[in-house]
Amino acid sequence: MREWLVHIRRGEYSSLQTQIREALVSAILDGQLSREEPIPSTRKMAKTLGVSRNTVVLAYQGLLDDGYLMARERSGYYVADKALESVAVQKLTGKPKPVKDRVDWERRLTQSPAAQENVTKPLDWQSYEFPFIYGQVDHTLFPLAEWRDCARQALGKKWLGSWTNDTWASDDPLLVEQIRRRILPRRGIMANDDEILITLGAQNALYLLTSLLVDSSTRVAMEEPGYPDVRNIFRLRTNHVALAPVDEKGLTLGEALNSSQLVFTTPSHQFPTTVTMPLERRMELLRRASEKNFIIIEDDYEFETNYVNEPCPALKSLDDEGRVVYVGSLSKTLFPGLRLGFMVGPKKLIAEARALRRLMVRHAPNNNQRTAALFLSLGHHDTLIRRLHRAYRARWEVMGEALNTYMPKASRNPSFGGTSFWVKGPAHIDSDTLGRAAAVRGILIEPGRIDFGVQNPPRNFFRLAFSSIDEKKIEPGIRRLADVIAEQ
Repeated sequence: MREWLVHIRRGEYSSLQTQIREALVSAILDGQLSREEPIPSTRKMAKTLGVSRNTVVLAYQGLLDDGYLMARERSGYYVADKALESVAVQKLTGKPKPVKDRVDWERRLTQSPAAQENVTKPLDWQSYEFPFIYGQVDHTLFPLAEWRDCARQALGKKWLGSWTNDTWASDDPLLVEQIRRRILPRRGIMANDDEILITLGAQNALYLLTSLLVDSSTRVAMEEPGYPDVRNIFRLRTNHVALAPVDEKGLTLGEALNSSQLVFTTPSHQFPTTVTMPLERRMELLRRASEKNFIIIEDDYEFETNYVNEPCPALKSLDDEGRVVYVGSLSKTLFPGLRLGFMVGPKKLIAEARALRRLMVRHAPNNNQRTAALFLSLGHHDTLIRRLHRAYRARWEVMGEALNTYMPKASRNPSFGGTSFWVKGPAHIDSDTLGRAAAVRGILIEPGRIDFGVQNPPRNFFRLAFSSIDEKKIEPGIRRLADVIAEQ
């Protein structure tokens, strides 16, 4: 046996069987094994690697079934002829021929989203000692066994057709039912099935709505500071994006709204300042929408993380004229990689959004939809919400105390709860520079400059999130961050 053939790492996410299989497939496709060279026997491979023989037998059997290996009587295992044909084709084609790019892409492109400034976060955020990073989850809080059981049920024969079929523009009816019966009533929203659309996260919903409601002449208003991604989406369609200031009660109802045809807001938990719009202003916003004839997109991005006060009804629940389109996400309670969200709106709008989604992605992955639906229907989501509320409440209190101790008057505890604090640093601080200096010390923060849409925005704001950091690390992390600020 060649020593380089298989290397396994115990404790890796993939099983030993999978690692053996992957190593052998790579060796075959790389042309490192010939037809005449036998593969080590299962007994020898097991002894060399120090693993169970059954593990190796199962790996070899899978390779036999998939046509990578063949068994010769009394001789052993060899690379299959079909596998070698694939290797020969790869050798024949060789390296790709260099292509001279003679297309002037700058002139051909009608849009340039890559030129927009976007929020950036390190993919290896978990390697940092103090990851005060927003939008990620603490894996220790997630009921993995229950999710795995729901996934196993979803992939069973009973629902084979529900996740293997192409359902064109349709959604999983069970997931729609669970959203209608379990999630929306908590926000005071009553809706029919044809008023709900499943999306690939809230971001997909916002892009669909912008595509349907905004053109080059449309006047849009949004919060300042506000969600940078939706600001970028709007600006791909129109140059008429007005920025309405945010105060201690959320979106202010100034002149910017009066001349707009579409208004974007996060009333329950303003992004990023965390303030909550009181009922009086919500009612006034709806009256203004009726008077000035504009549509409202309500992004209720953290609707399940209110563990401090009694929930204020969603703007959508107060809407008597069908002017509010509600957008929600399952990312903040389940996990962001799931990419499932939903929108609620008038039947006509949802029908058009469904047709547009069909042209883009047809529908969200059916297996993910059914797994999430089962997770909701079996009560696991409710149990998870209670667990998150306990954990987040404790972290919310610890972070609030730590900030009051080490950065007094720099922030205030979000009355809604949520998963982050909006912090105003000393006037001389540049949060981008601070973020880089903090990262060197093992601390991840989110600079706040990008949340402002105006030119020459304030640079001393930043956000600290606690959804993905252990409670015991919050106080020492804030203390170390205060030291970095002092050095600045």
